[in-house]
Amino acid sequence: MTGLTAELVVDGRVPRTPELAPNGRRLCFVLAPTSRAGDHLDTGVWIADSGGTASHRVTTDTATESRPRWSADSRAVYFLSDRTERGTPQLHRVTVADGVVTALTKWPAGVLDHLPPADPDLVALLAEDEPTGRDARRAAERDDAVVVGEREPRARLRLLHLPTGRITTPDVFPDRHVVELRQRPDGGPLAVLTQARADHDEGPRTGRLHLFDPTTGAAEDLRAVEADARSPAWWSDEDGWHVGYLALTPPVSQAGTAVFDLALGSRVLRNRTAGLAMCPTELRQTGAAPLVLFAEGLNTTLARLDPAGVVTLSHHPGLLEHLTSAGSGGEVAVLTGTRYRTPDVHIGLPTGPLRRITHTRPELDGVVFGTQRPLAYRAADGLELDGLLVLPAGRTAAEGPFPLITIAHGGPYDRYADRCQLFWFPSAQWLATAGYAVFLPNPRGGRGHGHRLAAGVAGRVGREEWTDILTGIDLLIAEGVADPDRLGIAGWSHGGFTAAWAVGRTDRFRAALVGAGVVDWGMLAATGENGLFEAALGGGTGWSGTGPHPHDAVSPISFTDRIRTPVLILHGAQDTNVPLGQAVYFHRALRHFDVEHEFVVYPREGHSIRERHHQLDVLRRTRDWFDRKLRR
Repeated sequence: MTGLTAELVVDGRVPRTPELAPNGRRLCFVLAPTSRAGDHLDTGVWIADSGGTASHRVTTDTATESRPRWSADSRAVYFLSDRTERGTPQLHRVTVADGVVTALTKWPAGVLDHLPPADPDLVALLAEDEPTGRDARRAAERDDAVVVGEREPRARLRLLHLPTGRITTPDVFPDRHVVELRQRPDGGPLAVLTQARADHDEGPRTGRLHLFDPTTGAAEDLRAVEADARSPAWWSDEDGWHVGYLALTPPVSQAGTAVFDLALGSRVLRNRTAGLAMCPTELRQTGAAPLVLFAEGLNTTLARLDPAGVVTLSHHPGLLEHLTSAGSGGEVAVLTGTRYRTPDVHIGLPTGPLRRITHTRPELDGVVFGTQRPLAYRAADGLELDGLLVLPAGRTAAEGPFPLITIAHGGPYDRYADRCQLFWFPSAQWLATAGYAVFLPNPRGGRGHGHRLAAGVAGRVGREEWTDILTGIDLLIAEGVADPDRLGIAGWSHGGFTAAWAVGRTDRFRAALVGAGVVDWGMLAATGENGLFEAALGGGTGWSGTGPHPHDAVSPISFTDRIRTPVLILHGAQDTNVPLGQAVYFHRALRHFDVEHEFVVYPREGHSIRERHHQLDVLRRTRDWFDRKLRR
């Protein structure tokens, strides 16, 4: 038996972005550490045979390697690597037969993404413009004032001619930021998603769908697309070619995702997942009817999008992600795990079962985790809800009551799936192995129960969403699992908002942890990188008249005078999603009202904490905080 240490949590390696070769015989994937020691995350591209009997890394470089993609003939893998200049990725190719790695680009601004089309002589690239001589002089002289709206960086479509190494930039999609590409399975045109700007605020609401023929250079603008469109996919039906994509369901910005289907012949657009009680998370082109992953409650459904509708192929416990297909009728590969095993690459037919072909965290094999079980209960208004309960390691529910920590998830359009709950941020198994019971609720506003429930919190964050969580806590108290005198609450991002909101509504909690949390929705709409999305959640903006504003009534900062619970605040100094000012605001308000709290800022970190020593600090500080407050 192995004890779970903070080092075991943060020093592991995890697989990412598996890609099956078109012939189905091999797959490639990225293996990445869960933390980094310096400025860059050192990752590697690996190739494995689909039987899982052999795998190897394609280089021995110290580099960030990412986005592996197969050539159409399955003989080579294209990938990005910053082996030459850290932080500036370039396109590379490794040939499977001899393992020779060739650098293909030297683009000064770096390559952001790539797509090897059917033409063996071409690779489509996404890259920003090269710096001009004037740009270099201005940078050297520090004459570099930024005028918002002028010369903003945008990814542009470029074509790499492999025989000559020449990169050309087609004169298409002027002044637009190219988001994603997908080629028609027969080698025809590319479906191209673009935005007016590259930022996360306005950009996702300005998307358009285009076609581009890399052979002739011809481009066609098809239509505007719904907010946050991504994952384009082609398929053919009786009426000709279709292009689909995932996007938010109109008209609000806080919404469930949907699969949209554009018939190119008639130009009729349909929402193919409207009314379903599950949420599409991935759309994958196959060469025939596309495959779709759905979040369904605590689990995942793999389905096919047929002309008549969605056809379920298999159900899987927990979470499936990064779906890849070898083509029509072939196997698929995904990342998935179990309640007690972290994700690995699995392969199988879409109808199942799936077999594991990697084992990337053997160091966790001897750890005794807390027993995890699904919860199902009804909200105060009768709505069916779900969540997870993780018991203290080695204990049973009959041995309760236990100190209970509720961890609210982020998003809010996210969910707890029935997967292994072990991460660098405050997570269930990290606390369960320290003797705590942990409640992981899935309140309304999240993913897994369809669009209507997802959109239900727009302008109402913290209202029914909070009572959903409170009902689950009361259920665990009534069942004798939770000690009502030893309750804690925690969360990161939107979960941090929930924790801050909770302690302003009740004094039932003896300790709270607010990680990268929202305390003022109006401020976040004005300063966060996803401003329009946050305005939809909070219900308004500060520039909507003199107030009071709707967002004031759902902002934790408005209720700081009621807080009596000790609060631990954790925040990254360079967070652009929920800027550090949110934490500073909360800290000053708590100080003003003489509320016990600790405020920790992690230098150089963004919305997620990446550096190893900072991750270790988060884990250890989390346990220490709740030990001091819930065990005395």
